[in-house]
Amino acid sequence: MLRRTLVAGMGLAGVAGTGAVLYRASPMFWRQFGKELGRPILPPPQRPDPSRWPDRGVYAAWLGHATVLLKIDGTTILTDPVFSDRVGLYLGVFTLGLKRLVAPALDESKLPRIDLVLLSHAHMDHFDIPSLRALERKETRVVTASKTGDLLRPERYGAVHELGWGDRVQVGAVSVRAFEVNHWGARMRSDTWRGYNGYLIEAGRYRVLFGGDTAETTLFRNLRSSRRIDLAIMPVGAYNPWIHYHCTPEQAWRMGNDAGAEFFIPVHHRTFQLSREPYNEPIERFCHAAGRHTDRVGLHEIGQQFQVS
Repeated sequence: MLRRTLVAGMGLAGVAGTGAVLYRASPMFWRQFGKELGRPILPPPQRPDPSRWPDRGVYAAWLGHATVLLKIDGTTILTDPVFSDRVGLYLGVFTLGLKRLVAPALDESKLPRIDLVLLSHAHMDHFDIPSLRALERKETRVVTASKTGDLLRPERYGAVHELGWGDRVQVGAVSVRAFEVNHWGARMRSDTWRGYNGYLIEAGRYRVLFGGDTAETTLFRNLRSSRRIDLAIMPVGAYNPWIHYHCTPEQAWRMGNDAGAEFFIPVHHRTFQLSREPYNEPIERFCHAAGRHTDRVGLHEIGQQFQVS
């Protein structure tokens, strides 16, 4: 409701009034916003080339934050797409929010055709309205958490599927099952009814886990079966001081292993300054947690690509 009110009340007076309300609610945000105005967005360390990925096997590239481009036996999947320079409150002509540290490894124009967009929850750094509107295609389907489809324009996609915990949907050759994580789904604080998910993706002999956002939990143990999970995309950042909502790197490593994962892509770090831990700390701690199994950490830098062999 607040988002719709802000968009409807656009104009200098509306924006000024909104700014005053937001300043009183979060002066710390405004101090950071001011510091970021003149800061450049750095280029990504690497750029993947999905045009070279064949139609058999599992391929992945970390594009930034929780955005991962996947290709599983020819089906292309994009997780929590965020390509905007800022994430936050979308006001129709600009976004009032945090500025990227590093540009996406690919922008929307360089993406292959996307068969499936996978949305874990409605938080603004995972559910970015401008990015999702740029991806609107009739050949693209969306899987999202329960009671979040109203934030989309469903008629512009092939289909939008809302999943609750335990629900499953078939998208072409890919099966997607939602599972419970330890997080929350409200976008504007008051809309606490919105859902939040992790996902298990299965296609042929391959299984991929997308953890979305989660704090520490034993729920990942419920995913373990006689079949391994080939790849686990796990969040590893924004835990200081938000430990009750985001897991530490050590907890992410443990939860992925609880699920039976073979390889890992650590995400949710190095893209936005969401918390206080140093820039390199999440990946360093994650690799330290892996110990002698660092070969199971598939990606370290934004733009790197990985193949499940």
